Amino acid sequence: MNFMPLLMLALSQPAVSSPEPLDEIQRRDLSCVAGLAIIASEQERGVESALDFPLLSERGATYAGLVGQQIMDDTGRTREQVREDILAAVAAQQAWAQQAADPDELVRSGMAACLSLLDAAVPPKPKPDLTQCAGMLQLAYDEVHGREGLSKTAQDLKTLAAVLDSRARDRMRAEGLSGQKSDILLTRSRETMLADAKKRKSLGQSSNLDFDHCFVLAAPEEKQPRNEH
Repeated sequence: MNFMPLLMLALSQPAVSSPEPLDEIQRRDLSCVAGLAIIASEQERGVESALDFPLLSERGATYAGLVGQQIMDDTGRTREQVREDILAAVAAQQAWAQQAADPDELVRSGMAACLSLLDAAVPPKPKPDLTQCAGMLQLAYDEVHGREGLSKTAQDLKTLAAVLDSRARDRMRAEGLSGQKSDILLTRSRETMLADAKKRKSLGQSSNLDFDHCFVLAAPEEKQPRNEH
């Protein structure tokens, strides 16, 4: 093969500066992004040990975006290079866990520090109560059903909304409220949620409540996180 044309082509291209090496803080942050991503994935699969931690899908993704953007700004890395850094950090975390004498303890100790960083960068949203969650899931079902019909996602949301509605009514009944009063409170809650959702949508904002917590409240008892953060 004649390498001269390839050499001349290479010499004619503008030089691309190499990104700066990652410092200790950046490596720590990427390690946390990896750890949070692993736990979030396990939570979605229902892995019991992962449910000891707060649900991480939404806040973890936000944190990953913040860390990635900061590293790109500080080092000149491209988005793809940061993505490769994150994948490498995930692989390293998995390798450490496989080699550890007590993988669960290794994960717990690492997550303690990472959850503190997550809370500082992406403070947790207030957790809605059962009544609010019943309304939020019903509105989510209405939106998805209007867009997709009775899709798998819509069916799941409908089921969860029914579970939360039933649990909310059970709690109200235990507090001495009548069925009619429960109906009124649940209807008012849905109306409030709908008005707030419309207002926030017009402003380009998402809900100020922790929507993921509603899935925790709808989960079977044995699958609910034992250590809500």
